[in-house]
Amino acid sequence: MSAAAVLRRGGVGLLGLVAGVALANNYAVQPALGDVARSTGTSTAAIGLVTTAALAGCIAGFAFLLPLADRAAPRRLVAGQLVLLAGGLLLAASAPGLGVLLVAYLLVGAGASVSAMASTIAGRGVPEGRRGAAVAVVAAGMSAGILLSRLVGGALADAFGWRGMLLCCAGLVLACAAGAWLRLPDARPAPGDTYLATLTSLPGSLRRHRTLRRAVLTGSLWYFAFSLVWVALTVCLAQPPYGLDAAAIGLYGLAGALGFAALPVAGRLGDRFGPRAVICASMGAATAGAALLCTGLDRPAVTAAGLALVDAGCFTAQAANQTRVLGIDPARAGGLSGVYLLLYFLAGVVGSALAAPLVASGGWPAASGTVLAALALAGLLALRRDQS
Repeated sequence: MSAAAVLRRGGVGLLGLVAGVALANNYAVQPALGDVARSTGTSTAAIGLVTTAALAGCIAGFAFLLPLADRAAPRRLVAGQLVLLAGGLLLAASAPGLGVLLVAYLLVGAGASVSAMASTIAGRGVPEGRRGAAVAVVAAGMSAGILLSRLVGGALADAFGWRGMLLCCAGLVLACAAGAWLRLPDARPAPGDTYLATLTSLPGSLRRHRTLRRAVLTGSLWYFAFSLVWVALTVCLAQPPYGLDAAAIGLYGLAGALGFAALPVAGRLGDRFGPRAVICASMGAATAGAALLCTGLDRPAVTAAGLALVDAGCFTAQAANQTRVLGIDPARAGGLSGVYLLLYFLAGVVGSALAAPLVASGGWPAASGTVLAALALAGLLALRRDQS
């Protein structure tokens, strides 16, 4: 491990905070989408494109920004991307209509992809035997951000309006940018290929590394399911017979606390037994949770239990999967993670985009059944051993 990669004391925790705050901005607006639609004169069907735009921005960030983690100093890279995220939030807060809002959320998503950079920097900044635990800390920050984003976003939107909520988020992001500038390493990684050469070599990574292909396939299945279930839940709970407001819908995000609590343990187990064992156990838990969700939304306690298991399974599996990708070639971890996360989040875009049509055509049973099938398939694939 080069001196450039070593993190200062508390650096992994700071990266976890950055990852959580950044990624939360992809989801914080979701409970208030109805308010956004009314304020901007947008139809209920079209306003869901905001979520899709954020995920599309993430995909662009993974493709074009994450490979910079193999070339640029962590301090400059992380702080700069957080400034980009804050700029997107400020633009969204001033948006008069859907067009500007979609552009803003493309920027928000691109900025939020710094969460993946945080994971890569943390994994390379500690000894190899602690890599799983370090990635799990960042994943815990990400899961906390996702967990609290809908709750905090809904509460702030109720208190200050959706525009005021976005301004609060922008201020918090800028505070994290200052922390990253002050505490992260300023040394660049060892020089390798040019940026353009790195980008052009990435598609071939899937052909060269079977482990990467397996990580992409299984990860895409569970993120497709995760994205679908949360957007479908929001759509269903906002409609009759439930008719819940943004704050009440945001409370369901608390169900993901189990995933946050499980991540540190999963990281240590991954260092001891390997990522595959953690992924198999995680998919078993997520599939059980999806089966509970298939029973319907009439019993909030059962719904919360199902969401908790799905979230816990997806979060812990993702931390283990990223550890597996980082271990393929640590010197090219940024580029390989970019390939993995680009395709991973593309699956999330598909899941988010399919949620409303599935609910419209078949209601909650169609959405939850699709989630169950995707998670069960991911679990079956995880049982097969990697071959390099």
